[in-house]
Amino acid sequence: MGNAQSPPNNPRYVLASRAFTQKELQDLNSLFDSLASQSQSNCNSISLSVFQSYFKLHGPIGERMFDLITQERKDQSLTFEDLVIAKATYEKGTKDEIEEFIFRLLDVSGDNFVGRSDLESVVISIFNDILCIKDPEVTSSSQQDIVNIFLNAANLSVHDEGSTEETLSFEDFRGWCARLPSVRKLLGSLLISPDSGRPGSRIPNLLTMKGIDSNIILLRKEYAWHIGGALSQHELEDWKLLYHSAVNGHSFNTFLGHISNHAGPTVLIIKDKEGFIYGGYASQPWDRHAEFYGDMKCYTFQLNPVASIFRPTGANNNLQWCAVNFTSEEIPNGIGFGGRVNHFGLFISANFDQGHTFSCSTFSSPCLSNTNRILPEVIECWGVTQGEAQGKNDAVKGTVLERFKEDRNMLNLVGLANSSE
Repeated sequence: MGNAQSPPNNPRYVLASRAFTQKELQDLNSLFDSLASQSQSNCNSISLSVFQSYFKLHGPIGERMFDLITQERKDQSLTFEDLVIAKATYEKGTKDEIEEFIFRLLDVSGDNFVGRSDLESVVISIFNDILCIKDPEVTSSSQQDIVNIFLNAANLSVHDEGSTEETLSFEDFRGWCARLPSVRKLLGSLLISPDSGRPGSRIPNLLTMKGIDSNIILLRKEYAWHIGGALSQHELEDWKLLYHSAVNGHSFNTFLGHISNHAGPTVLIIKDKEGFIYGGYASQPWDRHAEFYGDMKCYTFQLNPVASIFRPTGANNNLQWCAVNFTSEEIPNGIGFGGRVNHFGLFISANFDQGHTFSCSTFSSPCLSNTNRILPEVIECWGVTQGEAQGKNDAVKGTVLERFKEDRNMLNLVGLANSSE
């Protein structure tokens, strides 16, 4: 049995065991004994199949993780010392140690290079074997397209003589994880029991309007998982579709009307006529302002043809923009994120028929589309349910547009607004 109290012989185990409390070691010992008893190994080790079944790590990721934990001995036997050493490095090590472990995990082929084929195997395994996102109506080519948008976020820049394909350097791996926080969260939590709520594995429950054709919805489960990588667990429960331009019409006032009763954050998604899909997470409700507002929880993202998230850098506070019925050229009517006036990171005009996207220091984000000019084809807005945020704005009565009327007189006093309903 895996006796945590027995005299250790392995110096690595001695060092690793110091990362745990006595209670944690006892819990690990109990887990090991339970799994070893199922492994037909006289309770001395854990087999690959039992390991995969308990941690729900099937496919290439599960095999590679088992290989790393067993220190690549290829003997198909995971000992108690192996488990303690791996968890001490993977879960309690320094940031560099943890990321080095994850980087090695990506090398599913075991050839000491992380190439595009390795990343492809990992992403497919995440969707099919861990998240179990399997839609029978989705074709294999469509599924491959989704896999590719995650691969496109990787900068495969290193060319080694021993590799037949472009490979990923460790620094580029870190950049890939920064752009895909959902991937980083999940790959950093695979030795946590899935039943205890493994970080990075939750996909929001997407609630749509009754009778709406699912084929017109932009927000796929894979996209929602990606966007949610920058959010806390309590923001990943229910996301409700508040507005869809194909159903509700291309109207800014209609948009505001449909979202006015939602007090929490929203996810704005745009598909333009170039076929690019991108948007932003608005941490504050869309409400009329004469200047930028919002907080550092805002971020922008890309969904297609590349998946990336761009969080605030702290360079400025130009986070959210929502202006309606202003006549000053210095206050463009519409909604947006980041950048500066008339040079936003992302902006859709109040006519909802055009907009623009530029690189901006607010999020250190590039132009989100193929060109700076945006011609929207589809606009969606989802309300993020937050239990603790309910009732937050109960004291503010009326719709967004009605509240705009209430503050118009005050804005007129400083020459910023004009009634042009």
